[in-house]
Amino acid sequence: MNHRHLLPNEIDLLVDGEVGFGVAPLLAHVRECDGCRQELDEARQIAAMLEELPRFAPSYGLADRVMAQVPVFVPWHVAARDAVGAWIPKSRPVQVLALAGASMTAVGLTLATLWVLTRGGLVGVVTAAAGDQLRGVFESGLRGLVSTLFGEQAFAAVTQGGVPAVAIAAVGFVTAAGVAMFGLRAAAAASRRRA
Repeated sequence: MNHRHLLPNEIDLLVDGEVGFGVAPLLAHVRECDGCRQELDEARQIAAMLEELPRFAPSYGLADRVMAQVPVFVPWHVAARDAVGAWIPKSRPVQVLALAGASMTAVGLTLATLWVLTRGGLVGVVTAAAGDQLRGVFESGLRGLVSTLFGEQAFAAVTQGGVPAVAIAAVGFVTAAGVAMFGLRAAAAASRRRA
């Protein structure tokens, strides 16, 4: 006689009606052991009740609704391929027309680029004009900022002093801000210690 009780997986084998090499000793043990026989009977009753339960199927589209809420990582190259694929027409004649149009556009842009590059003087003029416009916008913005923060006299001093004056003013401003921040932190720490 086997002096140990059956393990849960051994009881599952008997409930499932398995046959094989190791089942005969398990059945012999169940015939002799009241505790294991009772446990096997309870497991069979539970299995029978489970078989009687109605079978439910998930509603149509459940998987789609669940997966729509699951964040899925898409590598950048797959996203780029899908984005380009969305722009490609599905019918063959339209694909040929789109390819011809894209090719003509590419040739046109190449010719336009070559024309601009061969006209170096024109590019220099356009670049200088754009640079002057950009510098004007930057200066007016800087003037407004400095005038608003420090007054018109500060802007006049900066324009007369040039780049060194701007550097000195920036260092002074950063130093003053750092000293003010350090002072506020020290005051806050002192008030916490007192409290």
